[in-house]
Amino acid sequence: MDEPAFDFTEAIAEHSAGFAAAADGNLDAEVEHCPGWTVADLVRHLTEVHWFWATIAEERLGTPPGADRRPPEPPRARLVENFRAGADRLVRVLRAASGSDPVWTWAPAQQDIAFIRRHQVQEAAVHHWDAVHAAGGDLAIAAAVAVDSIGEFLTFSVSSDADPAEPARPSLAGQFALRCSDADAAWTISDGEGLGTVGHEPGARPGVPAISGTGSDLLLWLYGRLELGPGPVPADVIARFRALCFTD
Repeated sequence: MDEPAFDFTEAIAEHSAGFAAAADGNLDAEVEHCPGWTVADLVRHLTEVHWFWATIAEERLGTPPGADRRPPEPPRARLVENFRAGADRLVRVLRAASGSDPVWTWAPAQQDIAFIRRHQVQEAAVHHWDAVHAAGGDLAIAAAVAVDSIGEFLTFSVSSDADPAEPARPSLAGQFALRCSDADAAWTISDGEGLGTVGHEPGARPGVPAISGTGSDLLLWLYGRLELGPGPVPADVIARFRALCFTD
């Protein structure tokens, strides 16, 4: 992986701060893309995510921490305050750790602190967008952050040869490209070697139908937050691709 043009922990800190600001005073708002959730539920979720990964990283755990270790939920009036403290802890722990230190992760191909550090950027960024959207605003994720997150998503958040879906799902049976309009970045997505897996390569192959947008819009499209129009990619290919993605 090429070194990104930004600091992962700084991006986590910035998006966590933005998330908290958007959530504060807006806990009862509905979160459109998390059905049945309010912003308060979203705050609880991201607080737990931060506790989970900070604990793994801090203690260099080889297995996930048990649910019995979770801290008690604070009173509703302190949800955002508690979130801020947990986000600060995650950033502090990740900054102090070596990326090569082995730990448990859900990605078979990468079991180290570096995986946590990188993946938590998009966790914070996408939920930051959710909180801002719930407050009636909009958020554009920085191009460098979005481009790296797209590459990470296509490596780890799809059914791949390294981590196939179980049970197997229908194959993509097609190909398409993602092309950034605000950065020199593109990816061609096609079938992997195994049944029901997805592979990707840098660049857009000539003649392959492409979905174009800013890096922010493409990342949010991958997470099902935005629609970018039908475009030239057949709807059935997109539907099969969606079924081969792992998102939360």
